[in-house]
Amino acid sequence: MSGLYDEGFVERLRRGAEGLSAEWDLGPEARIRLLTLSENATFIAEDPARDTPLILRVHRPDYHSKAEIESELAWINALRDSGAVDTPEPLLVRNGTHIASFEDAGQTRHVVGFSFMSGKEPDADASLVPGFEMLGAISARLHGHVRSWTPPAGFVRKTWNFETAFGPAPLWGDWRAALGLTPAQKEVLERLCTVLEAKLAAYGAGADRFGLVHADLRLANLLVEGDRLGVIDFDDCGFSWFIYDFAAAISFLETDPIVPALQEAWIKGYRSVAPLSDEHVAMIPTFILFRRLLLTAWIASHAETETAAMAGHAAYTEGTVALAEAYLAEHGA
Repeated sequence: MSGLYDEGFVERLRRGAEGLSAEWDLGPEARIRLLTLSENATFIAEDPARDTPLILRVHRPDYHSKAEIESELAWINALRDSGAVDTPEPLLVRNGTHIASFEDAGQTRHVVGFSFMSGKEPDADASLVPGFEMLGAISARLHGHVRSWTPPAGFVRKTWNFETAFGPAPLWGDWRAALGLTPAQKEVLERLCTVLEAKLAAYGAGADRFGLVHADLRLANLLVEGDRLGVIDFDDCGFSWFIYDFAAAISFLETDPIVPALQEAWIKGYRSVAPLSDEHVAMIPTFILFRRLLLTAWIASHAETETAAMAGHAAYTEGTVALAEAYLAEHGA
C-alpha cells in the first residue's frame, strides 16, 4: 500500500542518516539499516569498532517541531536522572546538542541518536500479567515525576485530548477516513464520539488526573530482559490524562480476553507506588475506546506502515465498531 514511507523515501532517509554518522562518532565501516517504520523511520547503526549498536530516529516530516523534540529529550534525561524508568540515553552530537539534521527534497529532517537497549518485546500471553504489574508501577513513577518536575523554559509537547484527537484538525487524521468504514458503522462511531466527549468533559482535566504522559506504552515500546522492564520511544509523549497510559498500553490487544487481568495487574502495580482512586479506575473503559478510535484514524493515515498492516487495516475498523457497540450498550447513557 502506498503512502509517505515508500521504498525510495525510506532509502533517502537512510542515506541522510548515514551522511550524519560522524555526528555520533560512527566509523566508515558502520552499517545503517532500517529497524522500524511507524510515526518515524528508526534505523540501527552497527559499527564493528563499537561493542553495541546505536539507534537513529529520523523524524516524520511536519509532525514534531525541533522544540518539541528537544522537550521530549529533556524529559527523558530528567527521568533517567531520577531513576524513575529504565530508558535509553539520548546521545549528544558534536556541537553538544541532541539533534542533527539533513536536507531532503527541500525539507529539514531531524535525527536523534539513542543508546541501544537490549531485550525483547513482551509476549502477548499469560506472562504479560506480571509484566503489567511492573508497568503499572512504572506508570505511577512516571506520573509522580511529572507532578514534582519543573520543565525547562520553552518546554512544549502536543496535547492529547478530545479536541486534538477528534476535532476539526485531528493530530492523527480523521477517523471518518477509516479503512472500510460503512455508513452504518460511521453512525455507531459518531454516537461513540458524542459519548466520549461528554464523559471526558465531565471527568475534567485537573492536576490530579491530567499531565505529561508517555502516551504510547504499548508492547512494541517495552523491552524485557530478565527482571528489567525497559521503556523506549517517548515520541508521542504529551499532555493527557494519566489513565490514558493504560489504554495506550493495551493498544492492539483491546479484544483479547487477557485484558481484564492486565487491567487488574496494572492497577495493583500502580497502587503499590501511588494512590489511584476508584473514580479514575472507572474511566478506564472510556480511555480504551478513546485510544482505539484514535488508532483507527492513525491506521488510515499511516496505512503504509507495518503497524497498520499487522492491525489488519479494514479489519481493525470493524473491530473498533464492535468495541464501540459493546461500550455504548454499557456506558452510552
